[in-house]
Amino acid sequence: MSDVWRLRSRGCWGEAARLLEVDANDPGSALERTAVLIEQCMFTSSGWSEAEDALRAAEALARTDEQRGAAACERGHLAYASTVLGARDRADEARAALGRGAALLALDSPNRPLLDFRRGLISEHLSHNAPAARVAYRRAHAGATEAGDDLLCSFTWRHLAGLAFQDGDLAEARHGFTESLRLREQLGYLVGVAPALTALADVESEVEAARLRAEAARLVQLLGGIPVWLSNQLAPT
Repeated sequence: MSDVWRLRSRGCWGEAARLLEVDANDPGSALERTAVLIEQCMFTSSGWSEAEDALRAAEALARTDEQRGAAACERGHLAYASTVLGARDRADEARAALGRGAALLALDSPNRPLLDFRRGLISEHLSHNAPAARVAYRRAHAGATEAGDDLLCSFTWRHLAGLAFQDGDLAEARHGFTESLRLREQLGYLVGVAPALTALADVESEVEAARLRAEAARLVQLLGGIPVWLSNQLAPT
């Protein structure tokens, strides 16, 4: 487990990004730093300018189609985050960037599963096209499973479960949410555990749901109110 992962998983994105500045001229490190700062935006709804600056630096360093495609994937994700969190509507930019990433990345690229997942997010939350989202999530899940990417699998499980929940398939939803939580706890992805707990609470009995939400609230408080959007949901009324 790297120092960057330990910091990132606990919501210390600024510290993680500073560690990656040591190799600031390396395209891979620049992309990883960008991803860390975009994740900070997703969890805190702040740091947009810093993430944009890091992304532009990564784009400038990209030399191969793989690197350019990965950078386009990050641009799409930043634009998506800005849109869904209400910072600024960048939906068209998100779609265009992920389309560019799809054109640049080879079909067997290790970045394909992440790209597929993010295209699923666009389909579900910006285009409101659940069938297209499900196809993209399943493709991402298959790729992540084959690659042994448990973190990405924790996201694909959660979003596939969310679609199952919308369809009224509580058994499938419960299975997916449980798997997502299991993987995040196993990985030590602390910032992602509270969202997984609250998602699972939606398909559990009233008593169990209350316990899960209380545990999620405790974790959010421990992390200083992160994720901010979940902190607001769990705040006492």
